[in-house]
Amino acid sequence: MTRPRPLSLLTVFLAAVLLTAGCRSPQLGGEIGITILADSQTFDVQVQAGSTVIQALQQAGVAPGDLDRVDPPYYTVLGDGDQIKLTRVREEFQTEIQVLPYERQTIRNETLPEGETRLVQAGVNGQQEITLRRTTEDGVEVSRSVVKTVILQEAAPEIVMVGAQTSFTPLNIPGNLVYLAGGNAWAMDSSTANRRLIVNTGDLDGRVFILSPNGEYLIFTRKSKKPASEEINTLWAVRVSNTTPKPVYLEAKNVVHFAAWIPGTNSVAYSTVEPRATSPGWQANNDLWRVSITGGAPRKMLDASSGGVYGWWGMSFAYSADGRLAYVRPDGIGLVDQDGGYLKPMMEITPLNTHSDWAWIPGLAWGADGKTLYVTTHASAPAPFTDEESPYFDLSAVSLENKVTVPLALQTGMFAYPSASPVRQSGTEKVYQVAYLQAIFPDQSESSRYRLAVMDRDGSNHRVLFPPQDTGGIEPQTPAWAPEPIPGQTGDFIAVVYQGNLWMIDSGSGQAFQVTGDGLITRIDWK
Repeated sequence: MTRPRPLSLLTVFLAAVLLTAGCRSPQLGGEIGITILADSQTFDVQVQAGSTVIQALQQAGVAPGDLDRVDPPYYTVLGDGDQIKLTRVREEFQTEIQVLPYERQTIRNETLPEGETRLVQAGVNGQQEITLRRTTEDGVEVSRSVVKTVILQEAAPEIVMVGAQTSFTPLNIPGNLVYLAGGNAWAMDSSTANRRLIVNTGDLDGRVFILSPNGEYLIFTRKSKKPASEEINTLWAVRVSNTTPKPVYLEAKNVVHFAAWIPGTNSVAYSTVEPRATSPGWQANNDLWRVSITGGAPRKMLDASSGGVYGWWGMSFAYSADGRLAYVRPDGIGLVDQDGGYLKPMMEITPLNTHSDWAWIPGLAWGADGKTLYVTTHASAPAPFTDEESPYFDLSAVSLENKVTVPLALQTGMFAYPSASPVRQSGTEKVYQVAYLQAIFPDQSESSRYRLAVMDRDGSNHRVLFPPQDTGGIEPQTPAWAPEPIPGQTGDFIAVVYQGNLWMIDSGSGQAFQVTGDGLITRIDWK
């Protein structure tokens, strides 16, 4: 086999010369002719051979702007007969006023006859100022984008009441009962037939919906108009008894787990979170603030902290009638030293591992005499469950006098939400009851419905009251006790939401009364 001979240096040189001759290269020496297309004109220009695009433009007296685009690029070395295309790019900022059309809201109202309508609030269009960036190329618009939006006036929704009168018998009730329906707040007083719309913004989110101890004021949260990743909600207060209630912003935002009235004051305590774009939508600060409804800046009561196990989810608090403050978080409960600004742990609770983007916070309530805390505890389970994965939960009492913890109701489910009745005099003794929720399927209590149950303060005399065994259960919620006895009833009334309607149950006889029928109620409180 004959090997091919290697190419000689001369052969390689000749091939390179021929190849180079076939390619175009800048001319050296002399002048070359080029054409410039710019500003709707054509310029035929003679330039020195070896000139670049930018040099040719300068020689032709054509000045490109900062945004102008040129083809070929400025650094390109030109050859004879080349063409340069200069495109003039301009940016202009324009401000326009746009109308924000108002929304129309329909509210079912059981105080009006069926089919009757009534205008509650006339709709008013809003205005917004938008700043536009307009881009043109050689005078032709190629893009338009919004760079800034400022709301000049919020739109006010048109609110129309539509009659939905039902045949439910009115009940005389003590105090004020408030409920959240369709994003609005309503109040009942003296009778379930007396219903007034007290907040009609349509944007209450239900995270906070709490009456003051005397029933005069309501604090509530409203959805923010900003993206949830920037601001989740805002905290407001309104005087329930006013003829034309006017909500007041409390200079607080991102309140997810806790807000409550501080007993004996006109101030509100609340805890905050930091919004996040990822699940669950926030990072808890585990802090505590207070703000007066009469004005002034919020004041810190408790510094932000990690919050223990699963502290990213958050913690909650509960006030006793005399102003003491308890805290509860996924791994335990304790008291808050409000003067020193620190936590005093009382009892550890095995946290629940949900294997998800949420954490379980035990339900917590003070006994009416301030001597006991009622709390949902995480019970152990046999193998193969670990303690943190156990599906069992009990309702326990923690004595503040002797520091003893006693289970009172077993396998209630994780959302037992205990609630103590007001103190009643029974002979020479002051007594009260505790309402709580009992899971229909205790080992699946995360998704189970519940039934309302009640027991005496020491855990005796357990009774399941509502709804009946042959019907579906209620959603997890905190039962609301009547602030005073109701004549003609054997026990105190307990209010709950069932299938979107308000029901009242006599804690003595178990007799239940349906109060509303529109199916829109999501939160209640009664003081």
